[in-house]
Amino acid sequence: MTGQPKSLVRPPRVTLHDLASHAGVSRATVSLVLRKSPLVAEKTRLKVLESCQALGYVYNRGAANLRTQRTHTIGVAINEITNPYFTELTAAIQRSFLDLGRTVFIANSDEDPARQDQFIATMREYNADGLAICPAQGTSRQTLRRLKEQGVACVLISRDIAGSGLDYAGHANQAGMRMATNHLIGLGHRRIAMIGGNDLVSTGAERRAGYRQALTDHGIAIDPRLIAPGAATRSFGAQTVKALLTQTDPPTAAVCFNDVIAFGVMLGLRQIGREPGRDFAVMGYDDLAEAELWVPALSTVEIDSVSIGHAAAKLLLERIENPDAPARRVILQPKLVLRESSGLPLK
Repeated sequence: MTGQPKSLVRPPRVTLHDLASHAGVSRATVSLVLRKSPLVAEKTRLKVLESCQALGYVYNRGAANLRTQRTHTIGVAINEITNPYFTELTAAIQRSFLDLGRTVFIANSDEDPARQDQFIATMREYNADGLAICPAQGTSRQTLRRLKEQGVACVLISRDIAGSGLDYAGHANQAGMRMATNHLIGLGHRRIAMIGGNDLVSTGAERRAGYRQALTDHGIAIDPRLIAPGAATRSFGAQTVKALLTQTDPPTAAVCFNDVIAFGVMLGLRQIGREPGRDFAVMGYDDLAEAELWVPALSTVEIDSVSIGHAAAKLLLERIENPDAPARRVILQPKLVLRESSGLPLK
């Protein structure tokens, strides 16, 4: 024995080339898998991950960030996170990005474009890879176009801004409201109110257009007295339906801008001794988890927030990889969900 400690021989470092050879794919494909790019087929991704495990490869995230100048962070700006629909949508967006290996920073703009702009500036200072924005009411097209011109990867969610030139993931609002209004017309209603929303955001303008289109398609005159723009709150729904029912020729049914307003409408009806579904037909929009728990359960239009979140995440990560690709739009189709609140056919 010499008394000298034996030196430990480090095994050779596993390289991307080694992984590519083991998995039978290109080095570029291995790189995409390790960066959790959505562009790689699931079968190929699993093959590369199996090779990583077999060869004992550990991805050095810090070194990769230095090489690529990527932070794997995403900024998500939501216009009104306390609204149950946007709460569900935010959770879906966050899940989708986390599943794709991104860390998410979330801000509630509270319908304030200045607060939204401040968050965007902060995310840019911290070199976020991209932004997902549900625009606050009053967001200017010019603000969003500047992001595109400055090379900031960005996707709009749920609310669209015409002329922004950005990718968009959302819902066919006009078609959905047309379906809801058509259902009430099919039950025999001709005096149908449209409660809530406004033309200042795309969802409001599109849903009001769907309401008007359905009436026109059936030869029913559009009565401005039955269109009540306003806040997406229970109190607005309750106050508005009571006011509408004081008219000399009151409505017998209402389509509501969203489920929250519809909940208020049902509360307002009960305050004056009317029963939703039996005495007055009510349709919501969104299909919140709460909608089927009401008595009567709320008829509504389903928005698949999980699929919108997944589509937005995929669009943004593809935009990060291909900044010069043409803008893309993913529009998910509505589904009518009929429950008790829309009632039976009129006699």
